[in-house]
Amino acid sequence: MALKALFLNCTLKRSPETSNTSAFIDLASKMFAELNVETKEVRVVDQNVKFGNTSDEGDGDGWPYILKKVKESDIMIIATPIWRGDRSAVAKLVAERFDGIWEEADEETGRYPTFNKVAGIMVDGNEDGAKKAISSICFDLSEHGFSIPVNAFSYYVGKAGPGPAYIEAKGNRHFFTNRNLYHMVHNLVHLAKVLKENPYQTNVKELKQKAEKISDTEN
Repeated sequence: MALKALFLNCTLKRSPETSNTSAFIDLASKMFAELNVETKEVRVVDQNVKFGNTSDEGDGDGWPYILKKVKESDIMIIATPIWRGDRSAVAKLVAERFDGIWEEADEETGRYPTFNKVAGIMVDGNEDGAKKAISSICFDLSEHGFSIPVNAFSYYVGKAGPGPAYIEAKGNRHFFTNRNLYHMVHNLVHLAKVLKENPYQTNVKELKQKAEKISDTEN
């Protein structure tokens, strides 16, 4: 079963500047290759993504290109560095832009085009904040229609307090990070295969009508 995985690299660094997050992604890509999954990395800052919450903010907006790649993939991973104890501003921008997916629901069922796609999270940095970033991103992904398997994340932050980042600290040799990364990759691939064979049948519009019947308020 052919699968495609897309990494959205939410580094603040434009290409070709060295990115620790990209180095982290490289290792995950090798793990996906072991499972015959094709991978692609997109640095969001290279695409001129505009602020907003629709799928196309017009006038050279780079988000439609990224969204097209998401729709072509079975698996998507948000990869972000930590800034000031949380995900990067770029990762937050990505979450805001995914709000536009709600307007692209299937006319008959109301399902978003993300309903049968799985997602994971990767976080790297040299200070605390990984679990906060993961929890925020995980909620966003679920709300935007992605399916999240068990242990769908990995992170590297080094020792307490600012210190060397992933490349300098040889994070690719860190057992805890690599174990979690293997778990993430294998569980993402497993769930992606399951959804390929058994896609969601949820009729969102029908469930909305049922909810309206038992509710006193409109929203």
